[in-house]
Amino acid sequence: MTIHSQAARSAAAVLVLVLAASPAAAQRRLDDGLARTPPMGWNTWNKFGCDVSERLIQETADAMVASGMRDAGYRYVVIDDCWQVARDSAGAIVADSQRFPHGMKAVADYVHARGLLFGIYTDAGTKTCQGRPGTLDHETQDARTYAGWGVDYVKEDWCNSRGLTAPTQYRKFHDALVATGRPIVLSICEWGSNRPWEWAAGIGHLWRTTGDIEDTWASMLANLDASSPHQLVAGPGGWNDPDMLEVGNGGMTDDEYRAHLALWAIVAAPLIAGNDLRTMSPATRDILTNREVLAVDQDSLGVEGWMVEQVTPGLQAWVKPLAGGARAVALLNRTDAAARIGIEWQDLGLARGAAAEVRDLWAHAGRGRHTGSWAAQVPSHGVVLVKLTPARGR
Repeated sequence: MTIHSQAARSAAAVLVLVLAASPAAAQRRLDDGLARTPPMGWNTWNKFGCDVSERLIQETADAMVASGMRDAGYRYVVIDDCWQVARDSAGAIVADSQRFPHGMKAVADYVHARGLLFGIYTDAGTKTCQGRPGTLDHETQDARTYAGWGVDYVKEDWCNSRGLTAPTQYRKFHDALVATGRPIVLSICEWGSNRPWEWAAGIGHLWRTTGDIEDTWASMLANLDASSPHQLVAGPGGWNDPDMLEVGNGGMTDDEYRAHLALWAIVAAPLIAGNDLRTMSPATRDILTNREVLAVDQDSLGVEGWMVEQVTPGLQAWVKPLAGGARAVALLNRTDAAARIGIEWQDLGLARGAAAEVRDLWAHAGRGRHTGSWAAQVPSHGVVLVKLTPARGR
């Protein structure tokens, strides 16, 4: 069912739909103890493309610890395409020995020694998107290889897959991973081209709902809009994935990057950073490690938020119910001028006359107790993200 662009529908009404759908949706999602909240980590692709190496992964793992990202919740260090070069005479996948001279097991051990988890990339077709060996007809062999290396997360792409059926191929690889006995998160990356929201919840722990993100305001919003209609299928064990974060890569302003992270948090998206952690600015670090914002994404209730109000085009309110009865609200200004955006409690599923404490999660500051409504000035291409907690007693 489509939730996006339903500004006339109240949060209370949508929440009834969410709660009614949750038992059936939960039965479809994986229940193996993995991805009970959206996975958080880092991936090489957005910043480095094919320029991957053992040294890059080691330095990034060190930077994740030193920057505070690990302690903020980022755990997976994922190598994307181009680490593999061939298959040997027995059909086993072979890593690039020049770029990874000590082998993938040594890289995984280095990552694990820093309290992090290790991820790797493959493709369901004959070749990866960059022409390296794919996993087709080698699912069992590759799954065993990855488990033996100590892999904790696999991203499986969909290039060079002509004639294949996505649910069949991804199920085959899922089953192969399970058969290894090692807990491994499966990230399905077929760009939403096969309607994964209809079948992927019982196969992968996250599934791409969009094409590749670019480091622009327009691309970020396009991915948000494309992913958000599929809200009802997401939850603990399986998540809609509007693609990785571009925060810190230089194509957007800090206001736009704050909006990027806030919106991904509101829609319970996986938070996979893609910048150079070794050289990121203090502003980028502060955006990525804002624990109050990250807590919205990682909330245990596991409900994906939705747009609840758009009275004026481009001025929107998004809401995400949180455990304990609170609400996270993102006031999003998609326009080219600063604007005041307000929200009524009744549109958030709260009683019209209720009092609620308002806390600004970017400013780390309380905004007082308010009854019935609240409004804020929002910068152009920016967001104000608040947590509303219903007041107890008088």
